[in-house]
Amino acid sequence: MGDSRIRPMSGKTLHPRSKIWIEADGQNMVFGGGRLSLFQAIAEYGSINRAAAELGMSYRAAWGKITATEKHLGIKLVDKYMGGTRSGSELTPEAKKLMDAYQQFKRESINAVDQLFYKHFGSICKLPESAQ
Repeated sequence: MGDSRIRPMSGKTLHPRSKIWIEADGQNMVFGGGRLSLFQAIAEYGSINRAAAELGMSYRAAWGKITATEKHLGIKLVDKYMGGTRSGSELTPEAKKLMDAYQQFKRESINAVDQLFYKHFGSICKLPESAQ
C-alpha cells in the first residue's frame, strides 16, 4: 500500500493528504510539523538563534514556541547554556522522545489515511497498477 494514489476515469491521479498536529484543550498548538522542524534545527545547530534564522523566524518566535510547548506538556525540552565552552542549546531526552513519538504517530496516521482512501474511493476510481 505504499503508493496511495488513485487514478479516476479522467486519468488524473488522486492523492489523500492530511496534516497531523497535537493541540491542548482543542485550541492551543502543542506540537506539529513546524515545531518538529524547529527542534530538529536546534539539534543540528546547537543554537536556538541559528535554528530560528535557518527557518526564517525570529528568535523570539522560536523561543515562544518552545516555551508554549514546554508549558502545555509540563516538561523541559531545551536546555540553554550561556557563555563558556558549552554556550548554546541542546534538546533534552524528553524532547527527543517527543520528536520520535510524533514522527511515528505521523507515519502511522498517514498509512491509516492511505488505507481508508483505498477503502472508500477504490471502488469508484481506477486504482493505479501498483495498488491492485
